[in-house]
Amino acid sequence: MRLSFSKYGIAGLVSLTLLVVNISFPSPCVALKLAQSKAKTGIDWLNQGLQAIQAGKVQDAIAAFKQATKLDPTLVAAHYNLGLAFRQTGQLQPSADAFYRATQADPKFAPAFANLGGALLEGNNLQLANDYLQRALELDPKLGFGHYNLGLVREQQRDCERAIASFKKAIEYSKNAPEPPYHLGMCYLQQGKLDQARDAFNQAVKINPKYPEAYYNLGSIWFNQRKSQEALEAFRKSAEANSNYPNAYYGAGLVFMQLQQYGDAVQVLQFARDLYNAQSNPQWAKNAEQLLQQAQNLNYQPR
Repeated sequence: MRLSFSKYGIAGLVSLTLLVVNISFPSPCVALKLAQSKAKTGIDWLNQGLQAIQAGKVQDAIAAFKQATKLDPTLVAAHYNLGLAFRQTGQLQPSADAFYRATQADPKFAPAFANLGGALLEGNNLQLANDYLQRALELDPKLGFGHYNLGLVREQQRDCERAIASFKKAIEYSKNAPEPPYHLGMCYLQQGKLDQARDAFNQAVKINPKYPEAYYNLGSIWFNQRKSQEALEAFRKSAEANSNYPNAYYGAGLVFMQLQQYGDAVQVLQFARDLYNAQSNPQWAKNAEQLLQQAQNLNYQPR
């Protein structure tokens, strides 16, 4: 699930800005001297960090948020947004540390607990992730991404029933997020409930028509049910959503083999193999190569 930068800090800034506006200004000369001597506050650095995020300058934002927390350790929005910025750059431990400090600055701020749980989940600390996510949902039972992260924990623990319950809650409270229905579909696949899985994947691509993994799994379901045209269409949409997604081409190759269209199978399987190699996935590159050789042999046989 994509992280969005907190409005928690922005809401706090509005009232503070209004307070400044309401103060009468001194003469221009005095104002200039005051501006030169006045050091930036934590709120100023928080503001600067949020502006850097909006400009796509994540490293500048991290530096600004750090300065904000240094000047004002109680500024929860600075800790929280620092955690989001670290997580966006893949720095899981600093991200978890920042979210933890946000929970200490405001023990009732549920999103900080939910994101802390998410960072710990990515670090594969499932038990601690579960504990913080449970706390987040105690504070805010309608926190959609909290339910989603808890569902991911349960999915990794292979507790499909409870994961399904969490993903359904996430769908209820985060109606525009495609990830909860996608993972709901994955849980149904593990249970062999193909109709429910297909419905969930369809829900995911309805929300996000550019969701290659969801289309791929739809294609896999159709392929296993020997509905070749539906499978081929799903794999085509998967490749359209992400032209560098090798599974889409591999799946299409399987369908072309099923249809005995070996020349088409050769083309897509070559592409799949090359993408797997480029993405350092040697096992699936080997699988694609083996299927490719089979397709090439069949393509040259007289029919």
